[in-house]
Amino acid sequence: MLSGWSVLRLVVVPVASVLGAYAAFLVILTIPAVQNQVIYLNKVKLTWFKDVSVPEQWGFLRNQVTPFTLQTSDRQTLHAWHILPLGLYHEHESRLAAQPLGLVSDITRTAGFELLRDDPETLLVLYFHGAAGTLGSGWRPPSYRAMSAGSPRRVHTIAIDYRGFGSSTGSPSENGLLIDAIALADFALNTLGIPPSRIVLFGQSLGTAVTISLAHHMATLHEPVLFAGMVLVAPFSSVEMLTATYRVAGTIPLLSPVARIPSLLSFFNNFIIAKWASRDRLATFISHVEKLPVPAQQGYHVTIIHAQDDYDIPWTHSVDVFWHAAAATVTAGDPSRNMDFSEKTKEHVNRRLEDEGGGLLNRTGHKGSVQLEICRYGLHDRIMSYPVVSRAIMRAFEGGRIQELHS
Repeated sequence: MLSGWSVLRLVVVPVASVLGAYAAFLVILTIPAVQNQVIYLNKVKLTWFKDVSVPEQWGFLRNQVTPFTLQTSDRQTLHAWHILPLGLYHEHESRLAAQPLGLVSDITRTAGFELLRDDPETLLVLYFHGAAGTLGSGWRPPSYRAMSAGSPRRVHTIAIDYRGFGSSTGSPSENGLLIDAIALADFALNTLGIPPSRIVLFGQSLGTAVTISLAHHMATLHEPVLFAGMVLVAPFSSVEMLTATYRVAGTIPLLSPVARIPSLLSFFNNFIIAKWASRDRLATFISHVEKLPVPAQQGYHVTIIHAQDDYDIPWTHSVDVFWHAAAATVTAGDPSRNMDFSEKTKEHVNRRLEDEGGGLLNRTGHKGSVQLEICRYGLHDRIMSYPVVSRAIMRAFEGGRIQELHS
């Protein structure tokens, strides 16, 4: 029979080994290069055996997608796709199919570019994907098709791989991804000549942080640029807040084991380089636009979508982002815009969303609107291809005013 000490060793040694390994993991996370990879996962391509310069591998028709490159202000080269809506492609199929396949050296000489640039009714989605993989990974190709589902002749999509992702050059960083997003916006506004009123920003997961940063940056320029709207799928409040629940690849806990000790969690969060404070930045963006001398139709239109069964980023992050955005719609010194943002009210509404398996929250400000839609199903990625997203894209283009939230 085993002695008491032997039994104790059988228990203590494995536990100590696990705790030691986790402690070492926490120390390693403070190394910037490791931390960057945990946040962005850009080395996890997920399309290792496919050439992203051949979009037909993902079910697109011949030259329905044009692969091309963009240059950033700091001389990085980004790989991009221009996806034509099916209805428009059908009208010009012979001309499009006759062009060479593969990566183009000058997109301005392609038929797809001309169809996008020359049609005054064209609508454009600038698409910012999440962490890991490339623009051809997972549910991203089906979601490109969802972008134009509500208007299969008018809605074009341009997606990019950020620096360090796929075949794009460089290494990812918070400022670097913003520069990438600015390069795409500059291409749309100045090379294509599409006015911002016909452009919607779409982001999923990490891409929501990029989208919000871009919208904030453009709105705070000397001559503000305000897009038709933005659709945010599965956003997070900030990287610091996400660490308490996030699991790398949905399995490896980041800081959740230490989240029960707030002071310890705060200590490790001090080492985070990429903050991506989306909740606060979106609120700042809305507050800034509320004060701009622009008509309501040129303001902001924000739609937040999240699935309750998302095991990567809890749907409560979207609720948190919404409440802060809604509070920012209140114009300072205007008592007519008062609203109950008490913790008691929030708790009541949040509980209702959970009990009813989702629902809608709306908030209208003087210069725009914010909508939150919580869906029961959709996981973290699949929801991108669902009709709820297609509908949100069309609503963003329409720029319709949304009824005020009644809690």
